[in-house]
Amino acid sequence: MENAPFRPFETALPADEALNVLKSALAGADDGEIFAERRKSETLVFDDGRLRSASYDASEGFGLRAINGEVAGYAHSTDVSIAALKRAAETARLAVGDGGGTLADAPSATNRKLYTDEDPIGAMPFAVKIETLRDIDAFSRDLDQRVVQVSAVLAASLQEVEILRADGVLVRDVRPMTRLNVSVIVEQNGRRESGSAGGGGRVGLDGLVNPVDWQAKAREALRIALVNLEAVPAPAGVMEVALGPGWPGILLHEAIGHGLEGDFNRKGSSAFAGLMGQRIAAKGVTVLDDGTLPDRRGSTTIDDEGTPSQATTLIEDGILVGYMQDRQNARLMGVTPTGNGRRQSYAHAPMPRMTNTYMMGGEADPADLVADIKDGIWAVGFGGGQVDITNGKFVFSCTEAYRVVNGKVGAPVKGATLIGDGATALHQIRALGNDMSLDPGMGNCGKAGQWVPVGVGQPTVLMNGLTVGGAAA
Repeated sequence: MENAPFRPFETALPADEALNVLKSALAGADDGEIFAERRKSETLVFDDGRLRSASYDASEGFGLRAINGEVAGYAHSTDVSIAALKRAAETARLAVGDGGGTLADAPSATNRKLYTDEDPIGAMPFAVKIETLRDIDAFSRDLDQRVVQVSAVLAASLQEVEILRADGVLVRDVRPMTRLNVSVIVEQNGRRESGSAGGGGRVGLDGLVNPVDWQAKAREALRIALVNLEAVPAPAGVMEVALGPGWPGILLHEAIGHGLEGDFNRKGSSAFAGLMGQRIAAKGVTVLDDGTLPDRRGSTTIDDEGTPSQATTLIEDGILVGYMQDRQNARLMGVTPTGNGRRQSYAHAPMPRMTNTYMMGGEADPADLVADIKDGIWAVGFGGGQVDITNGKFVFSCTEAYRVVNGKVGAPVKGATLIGDGATALHQIRALGNDMSLDPGMGNCGKAGQWVPVGVGQPTVLMNGLTVGGAAA
C-alpha cells in the first residue's frame, strides 16, 4: 500500500541479504552505504482565475556508494530488489579496487524529532486545497482595483529514507515539506509591476490554508507590487548598502556559504581555503549553519549519510572557525562530520551542503543603520542572482529597494543589482542590527546539478563600498 511506511529493508531488500551485498561491495573500502528513498509530491497552480495545473509525482529507488580515499563509486536503481542491489554493488565496487582501507565508524545515533512525520498530501482533502486557492485569488483581487492578475501555488511533499551501513546500523527519517506562494500583478496608467510572498517548512498544510496565514501573504505580495509601481530607475556606482533582515540572507548563503563547504576547501578551490583561524570578516560577524531548527525548510533530523544534524559555527566574531562537512571530506581533512552530507535523491551521491545558514544579530537599532547611510540604498527583497562558487563573486537583483540620501529614505528604486565578492563583502560590514530573523521558508540551493531545500537568515546589515548596478549615474 502506498500509505504504508516505506521499509525496504524489511520487504524488498531484507536487511540480512542487503547487508551481505553491502559488505562485499565495501570490502577494503573507507566508507559507504545503501540509501533507499520513497518520495511523493503534489503541486497545485491557480492562475488567472482558474486551476492551471495539478501535478502528482511519486518515485522510489536506492543508491549504493563505495568510497576509497578521494574516489567514490555510485550506482542507483528504481528497481528496489536484491537482484538490482547486486548489480549496483558490482558497479560501485569498481571504485574500491584492491581497497586496503579501514571502514569508518558509523555515525552516532539520535532520537531527536525536529518535525512531524505526517503525510501533508493525504492529510487534507483535495477539494479544500482547491477552495483555498480560489479564495486566495478572490481575496487578492478584492484588495485593490489595480490587481489584474493573481497566481497562487500550493505544494506539498513527503520523503521517506532508510540508510543501511555495513556494520548493520540502520537509520530512518520521514521528511514532510509544504509551501504556499502568492504573486500579484498590478496595473496603473499603463504600467505593470509584480510582487510575491510565500513560505512554508517541514509542517502540515493546516497552517498554510488558514486564512490568517494566506491573507497576510496576499497583502504582502500586493504591498511589494504597489511599491514597485512607484519605483524610479536605480542609481549606479559604489555606495553604502543596508540589507534587510531575513530573506536577504540569501546573498550571504550564495556569496560565502558555498565557499565554506568542505569539498571546495579540501580541493583548494574556495576563496577561503587555507584561512582557518584567520580573520575573514569584520569584527562582530558570526555565521552558523544549523540543521537542528524545528520545522525549518533546511532542517534534517539526520543528513543523507545518517549523521545527526547539528549547529556548526563557521565564522565567529569575524574569524573562520569551521567548514560544513560530509563524511568523506571530513575524513580526508582529519575533522569530524557536521551533518551536512546531503543529496537531491537516491539517484545522487551526497556532498557537503548547507542547511539553514544565517548571520547572528548585533546590538544596533535597524532604523539607526538606515539613518547612518550618507548615499546608498536600502535593499529588503531579493530575486535571482548569479554566483561563482570558487571566488564568491556575485550579482543579485533586488525586488524591493529604496534610495537613501543623508539618512532619509526616499523613493523605491527599480532595476538595482548588487555586485561584489563574498570575501571582500564580509570585511565591508560596518554594523549589525538587533533584528536577526530567518526567511519564511522558500529557499532552494543548487550545486553540481543537485537541488536541496535550505533556509537563510540575517539581521539588518550595513555595508560600505558595495557596487550597485542600475541606471547610468
